[in-house]
Amino acid sequence: MPKRTDIDTVLIIGAGPIVIGQACEFDYSGVQACKALKEEGYRVVLVNSNPASIMTDPDVADATYIEPITPDFVTKIIARERKERPRDRMALLPTMGGQTALNCALALEDKGVLKAWDVELIGARAEAIAKAEDRELFRAAMAKIGLESPKSVLVRTIEDARAAAQVVGLPAIIRPSFTLGGTGGGIAYNRAEVEEIASRGLAASPVKSVLIEESVLGWKEYEMEVVRDKADNAIIICSIENIDPMGVHTGDSITVAPALTLTDKEYQIMRNASIAVLREIGVETGGSNVQFAVNPKDGRLVVIEMNPRVSR
Repeated sequence: MPKRTDIDTVLIIGAGPIVIGQACEFDYSGVQACKALKEEGYRVVLVNSNPASIMTDPDVADATYIEPITPDFVTKIIARERKERPRDRMALLPTMGGQTALNCALALEDKGVLKAWDVELIGARAEAIAKAEDRELFRAAMAKIGLESPKSVLVRTIEDARAAAQVVGLPAIIRPSFTLGGTGGGIAYNRAEVEEIASRGLAASPVKSVLIEESVLGWKEYEMEVVRDKADNAIIICSIENIDPMGVHTGDSITVAPALTLTDKEYQIMRNASIAVLREIGVETGGSNVQFAVNPKDGRLVVIEMNPRVSR
């Protein structure tokens, strides 16, 4: 794919604080992105609130802002950069900073900040991020390409959560939309827990919605790391197998790469499904993570979720 010559500056949003077992991969990928972009001749501007990361070392980016990763602060940074370099053509790359960067980029798009300052969103468009992160849109997208998802109902109130739990059955998995590391979610084994976890999830979700989902507890969990470019070349970087079954969050699970217990036929099915997911969601360039669950009893395969950003 030829180098784009209509961009001068690339603004990268980092992942912010790193906690044990989570988010260090975004520091690594962000550093590599900064190096690669600088080698191609682009000016790199970095926003990351974590001064202890490698990414914020002075020689990694051309300009580094150690500021909170919030729409308000990033808006001020964009305004400053655009005023100081009005002739530069700027793009925003949100896929190197995990869920934090994606949520911030979507907020900037929704508020009209990117349009106002003529900043292009690259890697994943706002529509692609929304389709992957919005549980209802994602489920519809998977059905469109013939991939099965766990039975689920998207809800926005506690009353709807109670009704949804009767539809999908107990135990039920409760997944808030647009949160990092499963924040606010959980497994409900009875009606009281449905109300408690749904309430917590609705509070944690920036769009105030949660998915009440059919339980796949005990199923085998796999992930595919996929990269695609604008010429529609797509490759599987690696397959990942979670040692722990579904029910242990993938961020807390021990994982092995490549996956060891898949037959070649199963691997090819997942591979083809992963690339189909990327194309349907619309991730134009860069890495994405697609997660699957497989029932060990009958081999039923379902798509759990897709993250339109780099993962571990």
